[in-house]
Amino acid sequence: MAHGPAFIHSSGQHIFLELMGGAIMKKLLLTSAVILLGLNNVALAGETPSASGAQQYFVNLADGDTVTAPFKVVFGLSGMGVAPAGVEMANTGHHHILIDRAPLGMGEDGAEELEDGIISDENHLHFGKGQTETVLELKPGKHSLQLVLGDVNHVPHNPAVFSKVITITVK
Repeated sequence: MAHGPAFIHSSGQHIFLELMGGAIMKKLLLTSAVILLGLNNVALAGETPSASGAQQYFVNLADGDTVTAPFKVVFGLSGMGVAPAGVEMANTGHHHILIDRAPLGMGEDGAEELEDGIISDENHLHFGKGQTETVLELKPGKHSLQLVLGDVNHVPHNPAVFSKVITITVK
């Protein structure tokens, strides 16, 4: 399939990108747009559509809060529903928490996590059974947290549904 040229516009500057198809060029385009244009609040994602206006948020935590470990985290979601991983149902997904890492789409895995799914490790917690809360045991100090909604296969929706990054201090 042939692709024509694409233009990205920001602040009066034009950046010309020739789309050649394939996953590598898609990732290059997304990464280039994020880096060159500073699109840190824009996240394209996988193929599963999200509901218009959907929002994800922390119910019981706010940016700057101080907590004592272990502490409860309650996940909020409006405009979409929660379904376990592996269950394919329109306008649903399951929660993930990103801990102490760059915001969604901006870290080491950047565009890959937007297309290929969120990895699972100590900085990427999956709640694939449809959980809407958890208890975290983090070391004392400052920590960043972000919620991300994943589809049936842990891939962010398109457009991605995610919370603001908050910073908390654990005593």
